[in-house]
Amino acid sequence: QTQLVESGGGLVQAGGSLRLSCAASGRTFSTYVMGWFRQAPGKEREFVACISRSGIITYYADSVKGRFTISRDNVKNMVYLQMNSLKPEDTAVYYCAASPSVGSIETMWSQYNYWGQGTQVTVSS
Repeated sequence: QTQLVESGGGLVQAGGSLRLSCAASGRTFSTYVMGWFRQAPGKEREFVACISRSGIITYYADSVKGRFTISRDNVKNMVYLQMNSLKPEDTAVYYCAASPSVGSIETMWSQYNYWGQGTQVTVSS
C-alpha cells in the first residue's frame, strides 16, 4: 500500500511562487508515474502535470505550461511541483497521485490508484 502526503500549500499573492512536496511511503515509488491534479470549488478535478518513472519525461496542462515544473527524487520517494507566476485561477486544492500506468505519462485521473489528502493553494489578486 502506497501512501502519499502533500505539503507546501498556502496563501500567496499573484505573481508569487510556491513549491508543493509529496512524500510517498513504500518500496515501489519508482514504479509509478506520478501526477499532480487540482480541484477548485464547484469545478471538476483537473490534470496539472505528470512525470515518468525515471523522471526524464514530463507533461503539463496548457494552463500551467511554462510556469510549473514537476520533478521527482526516487531515492527520497518525493515528487515536487514548483509553481511560479501564480495566478488567482490557480487557486485550488492540489493533489499528488500515483499511477501504475504502463505508459510514460498519464493524464487521466481515473488511472491513478493512490491519492494524497490534498493541500490548499490560494492565490490572491
